[in-house]
Amino acid sequence: MRKAIFVSVAVLALAVALMPARSRAQVAIGVSIRIGPPPIPVYEQPPCPVEGYLWTPGYWAYGPDGYYWVPGVWVAPPRPGLLWTPGYWGWSEGVYVWHPGYWGPHVGFYGGVNYGFGYGGVGFVGGEWRGGHFAYNTAVVRVNETVVHNVYVNKTVIVNNTTVNRVSYNGGPGGIAYHANAAELAAARESHVQPTSAQISHQSMARADRSNWASQNHGRPEHAAMSRVNERERNQQERIGQGVRSGQMTAGETRHVERQEANINREVRQDRAANGGHLTQQEREQVNRQQNHVSREIHQDKHNDRTQEHPHGNDRPRGDEHPHR
Repeated sequence: MRKAIFVSVAVLALAVALMPARSRAQVAIGVSIRIGPPPIPVYEQPPCPVEGYLWTPGYWAYGPDGYYWVPGVWVAPPRPGLLWTPGYWGWSEGVYVWHPGYWGPHVGFYGGVNYGFGYGGVGFVGGEWRGGHFAYNTAVVRVNETVVHNVYVNKTVIVNNTTVNRVSYNGGPGGIAYHANAAELAAARESHVQPTSAQISHQSMARADRSNWASQNHGRPEHAAMSRVNERERNQQERIGQGVRSGQMTAGETRHVERQEANINREVRQDRAANGGHLTQQEREQVNRQQNHVSREIHQDKHNDRTQEHPHGNDRPRGDEHPHR
């Protein structure tokens, strides 16, 4: 069924590519499936780490193995003056279709989905551009005020982020019954900018981390939000710590993944020192692959039959026994 769905999407994309430009602009290309996404999880927003970054809320994406959570994250907009319109799932003729998000001068229609933190379903009230600087409404969003000073408070726009309604799609059975208003329709006709390379990388990393998949977390991802893209080290350490506390990871399993994390961190420090404090794109991709490998091992360790209380077999570090893992 999944293969047939992806083939049909590819055929649709080819057909749209052959359309005239005017018609093509009116068609949203995305994934379409017959099973609705899980509810939006309730989570805490990390404070904005850098002045000028904007919040992009977390969402459920879809891959070959089902839905996976893409954590909310603070990102740099393509340029000053642009706002983020989140993507959303919409019910259409028996399938759920993903409508990708975009950057633009105004926030458009995102299905009435309450993503929280200023995105209550209509528009955005978490801040506004004032000249070339973004001002944050701290009644709605969190910022690190030691580095972010351009703030204000407007409590009249507060939206309850823990509302019972966490439905993540528009229309269809059980979906949100909301249609675009005039301002949202106008925003849809404006010039848009596609997601940045950092946002694309963020989704790719989320897909590679098995703890984000609904089939594993049952709609409750371990890390629903991040302060920055590529914030892998902290999340990996939290997952390891949780595995140790729950007894899912033995001492040997813990030493093995901790040793790999230490090697990655040492490599990153060396690369940064050699490149004036930065990583090249090739180095970032290499680190991402290494962290994905560790992430898979953490997931496997937490779901195999070994436990700290009742280990099966000898509890030994596996790095020397399995050098090619």
